[in-house]
Amino acid sequence: MRITQQSSTSIPLNGTLTHPRDAPRYEPARWDTFRGPLQWLLEGSGWDVLRPSVDFLLLCVAVVFALGGVQATLHVPAMQAPILAMPPLVLMLLYLRGLYRTRLRALVLDGVVPVMSAVSVAAMVVAMIGIFFNNTIPSQGQWVRGWAFALVAVGFGRVSLALAQRVARSSRRVGKPVLIMGAGLVGSQVARRLDSHPEYGLRPVGFLDDDPRSIAEVGGRDVPVLGTVEDLDEIVLHTGVGHLIVAFSSVADARVSRLIQRCQELGIEVSVVPRMFDTINNRVGYDTVGGLPLMSFSSVNPRGIQFATKHAFDRIFAVLLLLVLSPVILLTALVVRVSSPGPVFFRQRRVGRDGKEFDLFKFRSMRLEPALAPAAAAASASPGFVPGADMAPGGVEGKDRRTRVGRFLRRSSLDELPQLFNVLHGDMSIIGPRPERPEFVELFGRDIARYGDRHRVKSGITGWAQVHGLRGQTSLAERVEWDNYYIAHWSLGLDMKILVLTFIALFRNAE
Repeated sequence: MRITQQSSTSIPLNGTLTHPRDAPRYEPARWDTFRGPLQWLLEGSGWDVLRPSVDFLLLCVAVVFALGGVQATLHVPAMQAPILAMPPLVLMLLYLRGLYRTRLRALVLDGVVPVMSAVSVAAMVVAMIGIFFNNTIPSQGQWVRGWAFALVAVGFGRVSLALAQRVARSSRRVGKPVLIMGAGLVGSQVARRLDSHPEYGLRPVGFLDDDPRSIAEVGGRDVPVLGTVEDLDEIVLHTGVGHLIVAFSSVADARVSRLIQRCQELGIEVSVVPRMFDTINNRVGYDTVGGLPLMSFSSVNPRGIQFATKHAFDRIFAVLLLLVLSPVILLTALVVRVSSPGPVFFRQRRVGRDGKEFDLFKFRSMRLEPALAPAAAAASASPGFVPGADMAPGGVEGKDRRTRVGRFLRRSSLDELPQLFNVLHGDMSIIGPRPERPEFVELFGRDIARYGDRHRVKSGITGWAQVHGLRGQTSLAERVEWDNYYIAHWSLGLDMKILVLTFIALFRNAE
């Protein structure tokens, strides 16, 4: 896909208004002949039809297999007939669980529990139908096969569709052009984030703003300011936008409300970045006082019983992992010892919960500097290293002194295994924000908004930021954002999701 200009006029990105006809418009590249149908199928109204249709078709196939084939299904006896209700029942339950609602980006893991519960409840309803009409449930073998085949069928279908949509989005073959209202700090951040993460399926084409801030103030803006709120209809006509994101702006609330109503009339989807987004999590409640809506916020208490339970599970899980992985740990220690001179473990001061410092342990993966004693070398990772702007430290800093064994240990994350002892000692958790060195904590605390908030909880071996690719020298501001998201939205279910994603990432990195 490419962006073409409908006019030879260049687009100024310095905050001045640009005529809507000069806005970038998404058009299919020459090689992308099927982009139109693909867009309709994976992003448009076809997507709303495709998902339930695929689910229903695969559920019917599952029932046919459970009954023993097409011939058996066509001549199914009355005793087995209730199992034919499985496809529509599962479809109805999936709809009631909200699995056909459009989301910007949904992880496959988010649907595991709802799918399992929907299929299981449908199987129980089938049994009840059999008891009600025939005084017995369908043949136990066919009933169990129907349940199992339905689980596999729905799971396969949803994973396949999710992967197809993600690949098409990531390659920018599909995606909705999106207009952002508010060309300030938050609006510009939204545009940059969407542009760098095409898997969300939204392609920024421009901003609406009466008084846009300069590029220097917002840290960069790669799409133009196309006009004001009153220019919406003309901008929609020239750009074909299908989505509007309302970020912060100086526009009065009454005009914003009229803008949203107009978007709904034009069939444009609307998303809003709430003004108190730093305090909002998935525990937001909705109520009304008469016709006035109210939102109630509930926060996670890092010192409450929930986190105490989490820390207890951490230590139990650490003990189990140490027992299971003890041969791997001993073999790794031996290989590190004989591969190069120096200690087996690397020890470094890090900052954890409430700003408390502790010694973090890893398997040594680098050669020692000849001029340094082993203890001094272990204490200093990369003297003089300074991370770049908005760049977290980590990975290879300065001169690459990794041993051949060390390269493998880092790629496979086996060098992190000694941190299980940090978990047993209570300095760390299995899951949480990665701990940082004291000198960088002091630096980042001054420069990065809400950096210190991540120290409300114990540091972790893995975390929400790490499973989203924010490891090593990556964007620090984005990493802090993910860490604070994890704290605000914490649950045991989220921890389990992170563990699964961590194991997937480990296998992917080891390839």
